[in-house]
Parts: sequence; structure tokens; C-alpha cells
Amino acid sequence: MILTALLIVLSLAFAFINGLNDSPSIVAPVVSTHALRPRQALLLAAAAQATGPFVIGTAVATTVATRVVRADSLTPGSILAALLAALLWAILTSIIGIPSSSSHALIGGLTGAALATAGPGALLLPGLGWVVGALLLSPPLGLFVGLLVVRLTLHLARRARPSLNTHLRRWQQLTMIARGVSHGASDAPKAMGVLTLGLMVLGLEHGAGIPPWVVVACIGSFCLGTSIGGWRQMRTLGARIYRLRPVNGFGALVAGALVVFSAATVGGPISTTQVMASAILGAGAAERLNKVRWLILRDMLTAWVLTIPATIALSAGLVRLMRLAVGW
Repeated sequence: MILTALLIVLSLAFAFINGLNDSPSIVAPVVSTHALRPRQALLLAAAAQATGPFVIGTAVATTVATRVVRADSLTPGSILAALLAALLWAILTSIIGIPSSSSHALIGGLTGAALATAGPGALLLPGLGWVVGALLLSPPLGLFVGLLVVRLTLHLARRARPSLNTHLRRWQQLTMIARGVSHGASDAPKAMGVLTLGLMVLGLEHGAGIPPWVVVACIGSFCLGTSIGGWRQMRTLGARIYRLRPVNGFGALVAGALVVFSAATVGGPISTTQVMASAILGAGAAERLNKVRWLILRDMLTAWVLTIPATIALSAGLVRLMRLAVGW
């Protein structure tokens, strides 16, 4: 009972921190272009996210629970170590104000814990390769689609009046809702997947699907985190990469929604923050390449590159520490 309670608490805490850190990637475009006020945007995004798993599904949760590591090779301590590593990394990057990737952190945590517990045989290499491929492919897609949407919008609106900006702000609100729905189906299921994996390790689930109570609990915790918002990351995404105008914000949100929706549908646990940052980069570069602040992007990429090896080492160290402390 103690292990089950710890597993639930840490999984819900991961969902909460995930929502807190990822909320800027949804609302930054509409806030920076004054399409919505920050509090309005966060609450609307949280409401949209709550529908994601029910509208699109929980394929990402199934991927995390069954396609990354072997449940029969792990111990309860392995799952707790993976969650703790992902949580500690998310908290650290949140304090620093760097947009981090919860997907990278969770996959790194699970990989490190599995390696420390049972060696390479605990990894499901085909599924892990699929996950890594999705993580690597999605940011370039976000950049390309963001650039394409803005270029197309500017071409179609080349004779439009300045009042078009008012319509673009309204369209941004709609695209942010679509982005929120796709985000709820992409990021909240990561916590659902690791919680279900932990229940399988404890013998309380048998891989027949994601329990409904897990879906409700994780999406609730995730949306609560979104409603609070990460203000420092919002400034990074909304202004420090590129000073967004309504056309850029619209293009970035369309690109983010398309890429994240596609990944959530096929069960690819991508980094939505990474996709959105790339989409903002593409949306800005489509208009003024020399106005994009590339040094900010370099700092963000450095954090993302470090995430997987850092969480692998951290979770492996936590597994060994638990063995010494309580004899697992």
C-alpha cells in the first residue's frame, strides 16, 4: 500500500509539473500578441487539455507503459527512481526558467532505471527506437510547418488591410484551443503511462489498457499545473526567441497543433515544448530571418541535449541509492 501510494503521488506530481512547464508553449503566442490575457489563456488552455484524452485517445500512454521497458524486469524502486529523476530535472529547469522536455526526462529516467535494475535486456529496443525517432523528427517538422504556414498566410494577405490583425487574433484563440486539445492527448498520457507501468510492476494491472481512474487523475493534475502556468518560460517562448506579431502567433499555433495532433494519434511521446519552440522559430524566420534570437535557441537546445543523459545518470544513481538504503 505504501509503494502504491508513493507511485500515485509521484505520478500525479509529474503530471502537475509537466502541465506547469508546458503551459507556456501553448499560451505564449496568444499572450505575446495580446489575443488573450495570461490568466484567460491559461484557463482556456487547461479546459481544452482536459478534453484531449477523450477526443483523441491515450495512445501515448500505451507507448510509455508497454513499448519502452519490460515491466517484468523492473521493481517498484525502478519506477519510483525514474519518476524522481524526471521530477527533479523538471523542477530544476523550471527554477532556471529554461523550457525543458518532460518526454526526454521521462524516457531518460525509465531507461536509466531499467539499465541499473536489470541491464540492457530490460529495454524494448524497437519501441525505444520509435520513441527516440519521434523525439528527433518532431522539432524539424514544427519548424518547417511554422515557416510554411506564415509564408502562405503572408502571401494570401499581401493586399489585406491592417484590420486583418484583429481577425488573426481571433483565429489564434481557436488554434490555441486546438493546440490545447492535442497537448492534452500528448503530454498528460505520459504520466498515465508511467503510473500504469508501475501498477503492472506491482501486479495490480495486467497491461489490458489504461485504467479510467488513472486517466481522470492524471489529466486533472496536468490541467491544474497548466492553469497556474510557468511565467518565466512564457517570456522565453513569447518574446525572447522572436517578437511575435499576430501572423507569427497564428502560424506557430497551427504548426504546433498539427504536429502534436499527428504524434498523439500514432502514440509518439514527443516534446511539445520543443515542437512549439521550433514552430515559433519557423514562424519568425518566415518573415525576418535576422530578427530571430538564435542564441536563446542555443541555450534551449543545450538543455534539451543534456536532459536524456542527465536523467539516465540520475535515475540509475537513485536505483543504487535505494538498494543501499532499503535493500531493494
